[in-house]
Amino acid sequence: MTIIVALGCGLLFGMGLVLSGMVDPARVLGFLDLAGDWDPSLAFVLGGAVAVSFLGYRLSRHMTRPLCARQFYLPTRTAIDARLVGGAAVFGIGWGLVGLCPGPAIVSCGLGQGGAAVFVAAMIAGMWTVR
Repeated sequence: MTIIVALGCGLLFGMGLVLSGMVDPARVLGFLDLAGDWDPSLAFVLGGAVAVSFLGYRLSRHMTRPLCARQFYLPTRTAIDARLVGGAAVFGIGWGLVGLCPGPAIVSCGLGQGGAAVFVAAMIAGMWTVR
């Protein structure tokens, strides 16, 4: 059951990325171009995502366990350290340079966009190198 729920969530997430335009690097770069021809449409996507996440997190605080798992797995580290800030900076720079982050890049690969495949390969190489 857990695998079916995870698959459904992944498919829903992927469809949301496609419908919102998050898989279009030009649209994402237009959103990030505050000084040029700014495209504010993805701000609504971000706002919707934050609202849904906020509601889900608030709901989870009133549950003893998730529906399809034995327990919640919440982060134990809360410190903001150099590793966290550095990782966030590298993520942001990469997103800003190419207009893709990991989720949309994987969905773009499924849609047959070759540039995304190069990005995903580089991302996997980077993750492998860090470990």
